[in-house]
Amino acid sequence: MTKVGEFAALDSDELVGRLDESRRELLNLRFQLATGQLDNSARIGLIRRDVARILTVLREREIAEDEGTEVPFHAVPVSRPRRSRAADDEVEVEEFVDADEEFDDEVDEES
Repeated sequence: MTKVGEFAALDSDELVGRLDESRRELLNLRFQLATGQLDNSARIGLIRRDVARILTVLREREIAEDEGTEVPFHAVPVSRPRRSRAADDEVEVEEFVDADEEFDDEVDEES
């Protein structure tokens, strides 16, 4: 499986070549599936997604060219540190404490 950013780095001629190659591989995988020779059926889905990604990048370039705008850049997503469950609990506790203080203030004002 190839990421969109890798496809976006290729020029259009290379993408068309990759598209033809992927479609041929998909055809071969379907024949293998029909004849019972396919070992990894998940490969079909991966290739289908790669074909869709290539077509998407080519279409984005076509639209950008027609509109005269810049081609969208598909950056590699930056991994963010995962929040721990304890951090979530602390936030909820702080919010709960603040709510109690406001409630106590309201009760004191009513008295």
